[in-house]
Amino acid sequence: MRHPWAACAAFLLLVSLFPGRASTASAQTKASPTQSTAQSASASAAPATFVDITEKSGVHFLHQSPHTTRKYLLETMGSGVALFDCDNDGRLDLYLVNGAPYTDPTPKGFVPRKTGPEDWNRMYRQRADGSFEDITEKSGLKGVGYGMGVAVADYDNDGYEDVFVTAYGGNRLYHNNGDCTFTDVTEKAGVSGDGWSSSAAWVDLDNDGLLDLVVARYVIWDWADVWCGEHREGYRGVCHPDVFGPIAMLVYHNDGNGHFTEVSHKLGLDKPAKALGLAFADYDHDGRVDIFVANDSMPEFLFHQKPDGTFEEIGLESAVAVNSEGQTYAGMGVDFADYDNDGWPDIMVSDLANQRYALYQNNRDGSFNYASLQSGISSASQRHSGWSLRFIDYDNDGWKDLLVAQGHDMDNIEIVSPMLRYREPMLLLRNTGKAFVDVSQISGDVFQQGWVGRGMAIGDIDNDGRIDAVVSTNGGAAHILLNKTNTSSHWITLHLTGHKSNRDGIGAVVKLTTVHGSQWVTVTTASGYLSSSDPRVHFGLGDSLVANSIEIRWPSGIVQTLTNIMGDRQVQVDEPTGPPPAGTAGPSRP
Repeated sequence: MRHPWAACAAFLLLVSLFPGRASTASAQTKASPTQSTAQSASASAAPATFVDITEKSGVHFLHQSPHTTRKYLLETMGSGVALFDCDNDGRLDLYLVNGAPYTDPTPKGFVPRKTGPEDWNRMYRQRADGSFEDITEKSGLKGVGYGMGVAVADYDNDGYEDVFVTAYGGNRLYHNNGDCTFTDVTEKAGVSGDGWSSSAAWVDLDNDGLLDLVVARYVIWDWADVWCGEHREGYRGVCHPDVFGPIAMLVYHNDGNGHFTEVSHKLGLDKPAKALGLAFADYDHDGRVDIFVANDSMPEFLFHQKPDGTFEEIGLESAVAVNSEGQTYAGMGVDFADYDNDGWPDIMVSDLANQRYALYQNNRDGSFNYASLQSGISSASQRHSGWSLRFIDYDNDGWKDLLVAQGHDMDNIEIVSPMLRYREPMLLLRNTGKAFVDVSQISGDVFQQGWVGRGMAIGDIDNDGRIDAVVSTNGGAAHILLNKTNTSSHWITLHLTGHKSNRDGIGAVVKLTTVHGSQWVTVTTASGYLSSSDPRVHFGLGDSLVANSIEIRWPSGIVQTLTNIMGDRQVQVDEPTGPPPAGTAGPSRP
């Protein structure tokens, strides 16, 4: 990760407290015409209202993360969360990944295993009244080891969402039986993997209509008792990632018969990394999906897909590998989405305090501009440590805002750096169309509560047209946050069903146009950190009552256009089954 402690390599070497600290003095090379300083946009700040309904909802969950005197790296990481509809009743259900016990000290080679109900991953089904029922035992989703991430999608196109769970020491794939019960098909599918897996993403890499699986792995690590930090009682720290070696991702091609083949080397996706976050989009409009990997304290990766279906890593060439000073940072969560409504996907990466969250604005020429300073991201995030993050339009005004789960990785950070906090409130930045404005302080009690935030999934839990969130914490409770923002703006939500494409429509690019302009969304359940979100596509319409047009470019190449669609409702959209009309193949240009 991002740890500000000294790295212990061949010998103990004390380094500066924040090795990735970025200077705020350098100017940006390119300013967007749609952006200005946060100060000039502050008059446009609008409060949000998110209500924590966890207790009354029936969700009682405590994440297991034993904290030891050894400061093991694993105990800092947390676990993810998923929002998905397990039985197609139109209501989002909730899955929370959990840890497992280990000792202090723990012997090398030990693989944690769940020993009782307190360690189980938890599956909650949403009832018609909005409360949740714990169906963990009958669902078959208790889990096995120290759970990390979760990725949800319908990998076999049978109409039901399946669940993949990453872990330290082996991953599990669960096939949905159609009734919120699941069968462990890991061995049959060939996706158990090894090592320390983190985030995962379902995406159709070759557009054959079957979802493939990309699995990030963190570092080579085995409970070695390495001392990192100052030689004083209470000042031992979590070792910096530099102490541990990188490891390549696992990439599984969906063979279409319930089996997957590992193809990372074949596709050029086997470059050793220290990967925590994954997201994908077609950033250069060539019609092929690309992959961004958030790496911890080493250059970030951008894998560009070539015409032959293989990938090349071009992070440095495209200017997304480091910050504006050429420094690496603790990349953790990531979102790959178009925040400025120009039709070109941008990249947002969270990191550790004193490093600034990284915003890369798409230059539309295959490169990106580090836009953290002029966008207001830098000043808003300077002293925060962020994990899962997502662009969401919380007030439905047609601009994607930014929601971040926060909390430091070191439980004794306040001893060595009194200005920082281990437990941090959530961060909410409003997108004014010109800059991001921090509205956290005016947005209610949720944004005053200090949590050790880690995973976060987004989706419309109560189907009221406002995007909600569920946040997991390390060693603590989960939090279900319903968006009750008072707004007169309109909205529309699309539920895509692929037929020639994968059934979830993952990878489809949706362009919505109103009288005020256009917005673009890439369909995904991935992004953030360790988590999986609602696959439905949500747009805020502002004061427009109708979407003039909605263009869907399906992964199959079929382009579908809907016109004059009324807002304030959910719309089911089925992919046409015929071939794409002549002249419609290829990427849509804004």
